[in-house]
Amino acid sequence: LPFSAAANLRPGAEQKVVFITARVHPGETPSSFVCQGIIDFLVSHHPIAKVLRDHLVFKIAPMLNPDGVYLGNYRCSLMGFDLNRHWANPSPWAHPTLHGVKELIIDMYNNPKINLEFYIDIHAHSTMMNGFMYGNIFEDEERFQRQAVFPKLLCQNAEDFSYSSTSFNRDAVKAGTGRRFLGGLLNDTSYCYTLEVSFYSYILAEAAAAVPYTEEAYMKLGRNVARTFLDYYKLNSLVEGPLAPTPKAR
Repeated sequence: LPFSAAANLRPGAEQKVVFITARVHPGETPSSFVCQGIIDFLVSHHPIAKVLRDHLVFKIAPMLNPDGVYLGNYRCSLMGFDLNRHWANPSPWAHPTLHGVKELIIDMYNNPKINLEFYIDIHAHSTMMNGFMYGNIFEDEERFQRQAVFPKLLCQNAEDFSYSSTSFNRDAVKAGTGRRFLGGLLNDTSYCYTLEVSFYSYILAEAAAAVPYTEEAYMKLGRNVARTFLDYYKLNSLVEGPLAPTPKAR
């Protein structure tokens, strides 16, 4: 679909876009709960959500692999493809959801009135604990350091998110993923991440025992991802002035 003007933004505001995708691997069900938490928070009456809607445009594709989910596949689509390895050249016939999302992202990237600032692809991990992120490696040291800001802020907001497990890599096996491909395509003001969350549990800093994840805990992580955008943009002076005291999303 063509990108239209955002009615929620203040008149004359630059269109800063956060693009979120989930469930490209159909067996990674926790990603849907995290994404649901993000959506529920953003459309809520929470004061932070209202500020975010006043300043940002959120584009969310909550299920990139609906046919795989319907069939009960673990990793592949109806045609047997791992869609998260085909971002470089998706086929409108074999990878239609990926093709459509990529076309939309490129249209936004080529639109001078739009600044695509974040791309986050939500997954679940079968062996690691906690929530964590994968980011990209850049030759520009300053850009590399700026990329670390959002996961560091998220770590402060979400007790189950681990910055120590967050890593930045250029693994050739992951070259066809959304995070790697778009990280190479978009300009140096854009940040592309894979957000991973454990299938099983998280470990709190003050406790040795693992806490099993629940649907609500996954959605809470999603809410904390959403509210971290306020911290990020306050740090970068997009959102000015103190907010009235508000309860924390978590």
